[in-house]
Amino acid sequence: MSTERWNHNIHYHRLLLAAVPAGGRVLDVGCGEGMLTREVAARAAHVLGVDLDRPSIELARATTAQANVEYRCADVLVDAFDGQVFDAVVSVATLHHLGTRAGLQRMAALLRPGGVLGVVGLASSRLPQDLPWEIAAAIGTRLLKLRHTYWEHAAPKVWNSPDDYGSVRRIASECLPGASFRRLLLWRYILLWQKPQGLGVAGALAWRGPWRGGGE
Repeated sequence: MSTERWNHNIHYHRLLLAAVPAGGRVLDVGCGEGMLTREVAARAAHVLGVDLDRPSIELARATTAQANVEYRCADVLVDAFDGQVFDAVVSVATLHHLGTRAGLQRMAALLRPGGVLGVVGLASSRLPQDLPWEIAAAIGTRLLKLRHTYWEHAAPKVWNSPDDYGSVRRIASECLPGASFRRLLLWRYILLWQKPQGLGVAGALAWRGPWRGGGE
């Protein structure tokens, strides 16, 4: 059995890492203790990890040696980030904390033109139509736990997402035209989107899409 950290979120880090452009500036939203942040730093020029939980940020700082990583205790919905825009924004199991609509539009606003947004998120299942997914996820988890030791992070959690998978897909299509949405086996989905080119830096800073704050 592997002794490396593993859980449902970590299992899908690789999908986000594959989407991050090499050599860019990346924002990790809801970074927690910084595991994904450190992984992204291996291919990015600079990574900023943000989280509202101060103990998690302090632990991330204490366990990170890379010079190209920075952490900030901040609310991504309101922090101006010194006017920065990013080449990529990634987030794992955080969007439902922010509100799906508000979170997607805010993260999109922080991207430069051509930048990539990657989200691995949680959504609520609807029964009975989602029962096959629930059974498959339970079996998949049981099999994976035969090879991995499950690790539980200490950061605060919100278990029940207010949106089901269909609602997340709909909101994403409204906020981020052309976004790719795929449901994953282990009670997760992945959302990938590239911001349209041609806005320029000033346009990127001004772009908010239909965002007006609040959540759904």
